[in-house]
Amino acid sequence: MEQKDRKRLGKTDLALIGLLLAVGLAGVFAVRLLVHQDGAAVRISIDGELYGTYPLSQEQTIPVCTDGAVTNTVQISEQEAKMIEADCPDQLCVHQRAVSRQGETIVCLPNRVVVEVTGEQGPDLDAVSQ
Repeated sequence: MEQKDRKRLGKTDLALIGLLLAVGLAGVFAVRLLVHQDGAAVRISIDGELYGTYPLSQEQTIPVCTDGAVTNTVQISEQEAKMIEADCPDQLCVHQRAVSRQGETIVCLPNRVVVEVTGEQGPDLDAVSQ
């Protein structure tokens, strides 16, 4: 039996594939840098209503109260926000990693608490106008 001629990848083919991979990876990193900016503040809301806006630059522990009782506790330290306590049964919000980039969230569904990192500071925070 005669073996059919198979064309192997040449040096130029491999160089083109390498170039395309490099351009693709550079695009992914560029998008991450442009879209995922460090956040300036944390917005906490309960059941869709704003509870408070807190700067990521100020280390603090925020008790989140619902119906007069503390249901969740959010800690801001080292430019990150983390849910450190919750009275919900599953504790999924407590086990989520800390958030620090714009658009990242921590959600406690049983208590209807959302912690969201925003790029702008709230109206009650000091800001420099441009």
